[in-house]
Amino acid sequence: HVLDWGYAGLVETIATLHDAGVATAGAGRNDREAAAPAILEVPGKGRVLLWSFGLESSGIPSSWAAEEKRPGVNLLRDLSDTTVLDIGKQVARVKRPGDIIVVSIHWGGNWGYKISSEQSDFARGLIDKAGADIIHGHSSHHVKAIEVYRDRPIIYGCGDFINDYEGIGGYESFRGDLSLMYFVTMSPATGRLTGLRMIP
Repeated sequence: HVLDWGYAGLVETIATLHDAGVATAGAGRNDREAAAPAILEVPGKGRVLLWSFGLESSGIPSSWAAEEKRPGVNLLRDLSDTTVLDIGKQVARVKRPGDIIVVSIHWGGNWGYKISSEQSDFARGLIDKAGADIIHGHSSHHVKAIEVYRDRPIIYGCGDFINDYEGIGGYESFRGDLSLMYFVTMSPATGRLTGLRMIP
């Protein structure tokens, strides 16, 4: 919903976050900024590099895509192998030994547990061909499946951390009121998962 208050609202939000020392990814004042990763230094341990993307399947309008002279989001046009390889090139330009690479993706509908083969193939491709260590999927208002693939976690839908759906009925069976906190531990030396705690 980063453009619910228009382009000026997005620019103000990004400036406010940066002024507070909060790194951002996936949205920006132009396409270059929206595509740039957030680089988080972990004292004594290395870096976490976070790329963030959105897809129209999650309800993001194509008009929200960042352009050279317009703010917006880092919108992916598809989940093709070409897109995986393009993300891999972005990662390769910045990654150093010991970095942990997180790819965060806003994709899919709000309700339902099905994971499409297109999503699973894309997530696995990001690990196999783009150097990703953690896939952080979101959009659904409830928790979805988790997979450990080649010793790397794929969270297909992390659910909402905090929500309040007063007046939205008919989806109670999905238990959107239940949330999880995910605490992932990775080895910087290998990029592999060493621990995952989920706290409801």
